Amino acid sequence: MHVVAGVLRDTRGRILLARRTEGRDLAGAWEFPGGKLESGESPAQALARELFEELGIRIGNIEPLICVPQRYANKTIVLDVYTVQSYVGKPKGLEKQALAWSPLEKLVSYPMPPADRPVVAAITQPNLLAITPEFYGDKSSYLSCIEQQLVSGVRFIQLRCKSLGPKKLKELAIDIRTLCQEHKGTLFINEDIELARILDCPVHLKSSQLMQHDISMILSGHPFSCACHNVEELKKAESLVALFAVSGPVLKTNSHPDAEGIGWSGFAKMRNEVSLPIFALGGLGVKDICDARRHGAQGVAGISQFWPSIS
Repeated sequence: MHVVAGVLRDTRGRILLARRTEGRDLAGAWEFPGGKLESGESPAQALARELFEELGIRIGNIEPLICVPQRYANKTIVLDVYTVQSYVGKPKGLEKQALAWSPLEKLVSYPMPPADRPVVAAITQPNLLAITPEFYGDKSSYLSCIEQQLVSGVRFIQLRCKSLGPKKLKELAIDIRTLCQEHKGTLFINEDIELARILDCPVHLKSSQLMQHDISMILSGHPFSCACHNVEELKKAESLVALFAVSGPVLKTNSHPDAEGIGWSGFAKMRNEVSLPIFALGGLGVKDICDARRHGAQGVAGISQFWPSIS
């Protein structure tokens, strides 16, 4: 089932949500307004028709935001979401649905269908995750490259330096955390839960850590992201309320040239089983964001594509 939805903002930057009416699946949940494509319609035509019928508005230019494949108990949908850049009229609930204008920071508090949760992340969270290469010895140059990424707009940095001992890793992490704070970014510490706790940074778990039976007790509420390679791991991450998962490899990578990537179709098959944000990994860079969003990804993560001068 192909469904379209629109992200509409008012003059204060708030986002419009509509409440599903009684008698429908997931009645009472809040969603981005839209509906199903009719035969012969393009997504743009369907969105214009649905928003006129539901809200009484006429939309102008739209831009693709994210396309979310999602499997429910009795159906599988593709939620095709667009940012509505302009519209004429005042939105009204013409189908007796309640409407709400939500500030960005409160979107996560609304109960929503699973397919709408990744849309919230696409609106509110970064779409790039830069994973650091191994530290090569020139600290000033290394930090300069990280700052360049932050200046360019990257907001998630994952520190992954397995060659450093605990003391030097902590010193480097403190310096990178300072850069992230200056540029309103977030530092994720790879695997080291204790260091992440000391520095008050989220931790990024490898899949074997995630699947430990006592990982919930070990984390004790500490924020985390994680690497996931299959649906079982993604469902575990979702149950523990991970900030996001990283999955792949989508394409072949320089580090694993003999390993076949899962491709975008393989990524989408995993995507439709859960509703948490997922970054696509494996031979990807900034140029791949549009493809990633078309297959339900929050964005792309990588090493070599982000640090060509030091990786």
